[in-house]
Amino acid sequence: MSTAPDTAAPQGVAHLALARAGVDRAAQHRFDEPWLAAAWSHPSTQVLPISEGEAFVVDTEKGSELVLLPSFEAPQTGDRYFLGTDESGTSYFALAGDSLPGRLDGDARPAGLREVGASLSDRDAGLLVHAVALEHWHRRHSFCSRCGHPTEKAGAGHVRRCTSCAAEHYPRTDPAVIMLITDEQDRCLLGRQALWPEGRWSTLAGFVEPGESLEQAVAREVLEEAGVRVAEVSYVASQPWPFPASLMLGFVGKADPAGSTIAVDGEELAEARWISREELRAGMAAGEIVPPSGISIARHLVELWYGEPLPSSARW
Repeated sequence: MSTAPDTAAPQGVAHLALARAGVDRAAQHRFDEPWLAAAWSHPSTQVLPISEGEAFVVDTEKGSELVLLPSFEAPQTGDRYFLGTDESGTSYFALAGDSLPGRLDGDARPAGLREVGASLSDRDAGLLVHAVALEHWHRRHSFCSRCGHPTEKAGAGHVRRCTSCAAEHYPRTDPAVIMLITDEQDRCLLGRQALWPEGRWSTLAGFVEPGESLEQAVAREVLEEAGVRVAEVSYVASQPWPFPASLMLGFVGKADPAGSTIAVDGEELAEARWISREELRAGMAAGEIVPPSGISIARHLVELWYGEPLPSSARW
């Protein structure tokens, strides 16, 4: 049975931008077609048009807000995804189409999670993350992986069912570990890819492989990418990363003193370095180091180690 979401941040970790919610997903209604039809036609229902990961937002003094439409004003074509209900009983749907609906009055503009994810309210952030993840999945799973025939939407957008063999397919999530590793001098390990903008540095990350624990994935990725052996690993927090379908699992860890010499692989990373708080502070002030973005869990891992929020201007 679905319960109201807990939007509290993990102790000691800033409120992660894409791990927030203000709507109960109400999964018990996803296969109840009469209930869904009644919910869609209710005058209080709110609809979020979405296309290619973008929705309309308006900018206010407090941040950005999603533009939600009553269902009777929403386009009648496109794929509907049921997103849930709030404490007042209002139902929320996403409506995915090839393009966003025609021009809206006022200052509405199209935007995606990378741009406005951190400035949305808990409710709006949760709605947009949910909708973006579902839209990405539906666009990429039109055919059955079992027999190759077309699939069709079911479960209010949370299932695709094969039209031939009746196999059911569910949205996939790819787990990825992201970690901040420190050495004996309490310096943190940061790396950069060759394609990144000049000066951009971040924590290391990588996908979890089949048959592998999260802790094993942390140790393997750090060793493969930077040549550093990890001795201790501790879980911190997670957040969805629907670009297109990842769940980022954040860790901190300690390097083995006997294996802390950096040797980058030259493929995943072009450079890596141990950096002290003083070096990070000076590098940011000089514009030589650009830390991870505000919506990334990497930024929060760095801030957890750094001991205070990074400057708001220090983001890419």
